[in-house]
Amino acid sequence: MLLSGTQWSPAMNVASEPFRLHRGAEATTHSASLREGLPFPLGATWDGLGVNFALFSAHATSVELCLFDEEGRETERITLPEYTDEIWHGYLPDVRPGQLYGYRVHGPYDPKAGHRFNPNKLLLDPYAKQIIGELIWHDALFGYTIGHPDCDLSFDERDSAPYMPKSRVIDPAFTWGNHYWPGVAWDRTVIYEAHVRGYTMLHPQVPESLRGTFAGLAQQPVVDYIRSLGVTSVELMPIHAFIDDKHLLSVGLRNYWGYNTIGFFAPHPRYMATHTVAELKEMVAHLHDAGLEVILDVVYNHTAEGNHLGPTLSLRGIDNATYYRLADDRRLYINDTGTGNTLDLSHSRVLQMVMDSLRYWATEMRVDGFRFDLATILGRESHGFDQGGGFLDACRQDPVLGRVKLIAEPWDIGPGGYQAGKFSPGWAEWNDRFRDATRAFWRGDEGRLPDFATRLTGSADLFDQRGRRPNASINFVTAHDGFTLHDLVSYNNKHNEANRENNRDGTDNNLSWNHGEEGYTDNPEILALRQRQMRNMLATLLLSQGTPMLLAGDEFARTQGGNNNAYCQDNNVTWLDWPAAGEQRQLTDFVRRLTRLRRDYPLLRRSRFLRGLVDEESGVREVTWLTCDGHEFTEEQWQNPHERCLGMLLDGRAKPTGIKRPGVDNTLLLLINGQFEDVEFVLPDAAGKPEWRLLVNTAREAPVIGEKHVTLRARSLALYRARPMKQR
Repeated sequence: MLLSGTQWSPAMNVASEPFRLHRGAEATTHSASLREGLPFPLGATWDGLGVNFALFSAHATSVELCLFDEEGRETERITLPEYTDEIWHGYLPDVRPGQLYGYRVHGPYDPKAGHRFNPNKLLLDPYAKQIIGELIWHDALFGYTIGHPDCDLSFDERDSAPYMPKSRVIDPAFTWGNHYWPGVAWDRTVIYEAHVRGYTMLHPQVPESLRGTFAGLAQQPVVDYIRSLGVTSVELMPIHAFIDDKHLLSVGLRNYWGYNTIGFFAPHPRYMATHTVAELKEMVAHLHDAGLEVILDVVYNHTAEGNHLGPTLSLRGIDNATYYRLADDRRLYINDTGTGNTLDLSHSRVLQMVMDSLRYWATEMRVDGFRFDLATILGRESHGFDQGGGFLDACRQDPVLGRVKLIAEPWDIGPGGYQAGKFSPGWAEWNDRFRDATRAFWRGDEGRLPDFATRLTGSADLFDQRGRRPNASINFVTAHDGFTLHDLVSYNNKHNEANRENNRDGTDNNLSWNHGEEGYTDNPEILALRQRQMRNMLATLLLSQGTPMLLAGDEFARTQGGNNNAYCQDNNVTWLDWPAAGEQRQLTDFVRRLTRLRRDYPLLRRSRFLRGLVDEESGVREVTWLTCDGHEFTEEQWQNPHERCLGMLLDGRAKPTGIKRPGVDNTLLLLINGQFEDVEFVLPDAAGKPEWRLLVNTAREAPVIGEKHVTLRARSLALYRARPMKQR
């Protein structure tokens, strides 16, 4: 873990120097004033007079609090005097914010029984609100002796403190002033997935010293640009403190995405220009002031400690048998995450830690929601995934979390891992079926029309249950994991060679199409078709029922050179190329037009599923599916695998719920031509023989429209609004 601004070098793979923070400090003795303190709250809590330290461990025999000066030298070890309800605690009246600390936890070292206590290893506080310093990979970080014939059954006596980052006591005080909560309703939500570091590293209007940090993201030109797109909610990839994997550093790479958490309460040090927690709060305040919500991508399914051969950094050394799900052979871990370990949220204290973390970010940091990585794990009980699992129920009833947005990634690699549509009411879910249906349809795959139509209308097959609404479907075509939009239309195959894994990593099921040439081309016909296809998929995303999520940079055709798994590329591969963004202003403006349409026409973001019902009062159907000749689709036509044209008529006069809403009576017609050639559509007689006004189309040229028909370009779509026929 590197301090912001620190550059990696090969010499950092193996530590030859101990931990250092280059600031001076005088050692102070605190043990003489030690008091018993309280078992709550957990963590290090400053009350204005001193600091209370509290650490949970059910199986430890004793806990030592280690204090460090600003040079990283251990100045004192203090045995916590009290043990209450499995909480070790003590109070030091002379300690102040800024104090660096860690723990050494004593207990049995018996991996076969699930216990891996080793007091030679300095441990991060799971509740640390700030983590300072870098992890320097060294064999002393491991509880066992690397190279020993007994492997992890051996016991290593080297001190890991010189190579460990440290926990820091913070002063949580912050003046929010006249703080504004955006409070964006779900039906108006448009999510923008971004990476704190990559978003501003190349931004010309952000000072170099602030690029890649929370302060950089809070700069006014950045905030103004995000707001101008018409999105409502910024979803940040993981910002909890995480670790750079040893094998990545050894080949000159880093963990860029951040799905390798080591601190659930601490912001990642690399993202703090000022090295203060207040910087993150200021970022939230600036985004909120612009009306933008902040949603955090959070990883509560595993930690950076890896499998049984991983390092001892925190939870493993505090109480391994409690914090992690262990296999029948308790030396090993259940690995439903694919990362080596899985947190055990069925234990009350582990569940408490996660819930405390969520409430901390929602209250102290004032974030507006959370996207849960591999969320199926969080709902898995001993018998399997359970909608009424402890964690899901805890979130649902919590008075704090009940008011924020909760979004699940509804899959993992464990048994019964795919649970799309199976989460309980109150949760939204990433909808990969929307992604796949959209990609496959516009690629030209046969037999995709029925599924495509289902995704356009909110995926009722997945979410229309227990009172859930269309906004439970988080629709996306691209996300951080996979091709960018530009690469989706430019590459048939992944090109992950830069990841140093011989192109074996990343999915091969991209549903992509290069349109004739792989990657770069100067062929004007291919370039024009790629541009139209990007507009097609952006329009599909933003004109569909449900909650759209746009990947940052897709609005100006950002490329990763065909890398569909850029988790380790902290460089120009992933950093947004702002200097090149100006070349795609038309695409960016197209996105702005789509978000305006979504905002202005509530029919595009209904709070009820479209079921094709007839409104008794008006006698019209809420949605009607039309063929090119203007007739309703028959079952036979739906089953025709070669059918790629579709008209979707949304009649705003239909009020299936009986509730009349002013301003939503517009009638809209979405025409979609997925064929390889131009197609003529017969316009329907809706809303009293209307004129049809073109709102948006994905072809450069406006569709040729006659009195009763319109010709749509090959591979394009167009949206029309009905208006009464003018008097002649």
